[in-house]
Amino acid sequence: MLIDHAKIYVKAGDGGNGAVSFHREKYVARGGPDGGDGGHGGNIVFRADKGATTLLYFRDHRKFVAKNGGNGSGDKFHGATAEDVVITVPLGTIIRDAESGRIIKDLSDETPFICCRGGRGGFGNRHFATPTRQVPMFAKNGTAGEEKELLLELKMLADVGLIGFPSVGKSSLLARISAARPKIAAYHFTTTSPNLGVVKTGDEQGFVAADIPGLIEGAADGAGLGHSFLRHIERCRLLLHVVDISAAEGRDPKEDIVTIEKELERYSPALSERPRIIVANKCDALDETVVDIPAFEAFVKARGEELFYVSAVTGKGLSDLVRRVAERLSDLPPMTVFESEMPAEEPAEAGDGEVTVRRENDTFIVEGEWLKNLMGRVNFDDYESLSYFQRSLIRGGVIDKLKEKGCTEGHTVNIYGFEFEFID
Repeated sequence: MLIDHAKIYVKAGDGGNGAVSFHREKYVARGGPDGGDGGHGGNIVFRADKGATTLLYFRDHRKFVAKNGGNGSGDKFHGATAEDVVITVPLGTIIRDAESGRIIKDLSDETPFICCRGGRGGFGNRHFATPTRQVPMFAKNGTAGEEKELLLELKMLADVGLIGFPSVGKSSLLARISAARPKIAAYHFTTTSPNLGVVKTGDEQGFVAADIPGLIEGAADGAGLGHSFLRHIERCRLLLHVVDISAAEGRDPKEDIVTIEKELERYSPALSERPRIIVANKCDALDETVVDIPAFEAFVKARGEELFYVSAVTGKGLSDLVRRVAERLSDLPPMTVFESEMPAEEPAEAGDGEVTVRRENDTFIVEGEWLKNLMGRVNFDDYESLSYFQRSLIRGGVIDKLKEKGCTEGHTVNIYGFEFEFID
């Protein structure tokens, strides 16, 4: 069973906290601060694997969380950096942001991609020692790791897509020209998932072909199986439109072509403009008293497309078809790789970024990404650290925003669980 889309939640690990510690050793007076730094949190990494062909694993695995970095300790000991969580997906998987639907990354090669970065470890108190501050009683907490809800969508990597009505012989053609062995039977929708096959053209050259099942009238609206699998031909550089030239099921090959082309255009106008070759299969069973061949050839010529008569049963015409496909591919642009649609993000620093203030009775609640990170750096029992906190609120415009919202002396301000009385 082909599972070609999934929704998952991923979260990178938080950075470890820096330590507040002072060196203690016999005969060493005033050893000074020696708090170690926290370790970095683990990343969420995606890696494409040629051997994977489906997103079935994600039907039962929807949450991936990396471990947090270790906390620092005394004697300048650094906290452990957490291991990355590596998620393996098939080649051709597109990662989208679940909320906006924008593309984050197209995994069209085997280069690992860091989707969520782990939080950085916080500095220990030894970093904050100065000639005038020789006993820093505070350290820096680690920052939070990134977290996202993602949509995974598989668009197969194939140079050539075989399209057409059910039972026109697409799977039989693929089995004849490649080593693929799809299920073949004499009934509609035998093929329930795309099949890939490597077609060799000599001298270690070749191309990848995909048999796309279930295209019928209304496929773009979800009829049959087409709505589920039209996405798999979006990368194809060349389409082979297969028709049953014997008209064994009583359909007109010309009408079949028109019907499928309309579905392609409705699904994607760009896809409908993709180069194609008309493949008239089952020519071994052709009865020219049933099918008007001159009219069919005139129809194809009027469309400006090439026509090949082949038989998946006898092998007639297949070598010429494969040779021509290879020639066409050599002149076509490379396979489509979808670019990221996400804006570049910059890390939020103290005083840099949006701050929201809302009022609940006589309490003003303040939130902001940089404020969340700031809270982890402050030791509210230390005078110097508290002074740094107050300066950051002024510099970041928090005090001005509180006044704009009507906060006056005596009101309570809550910033991520830390409450204090506002003093103007």
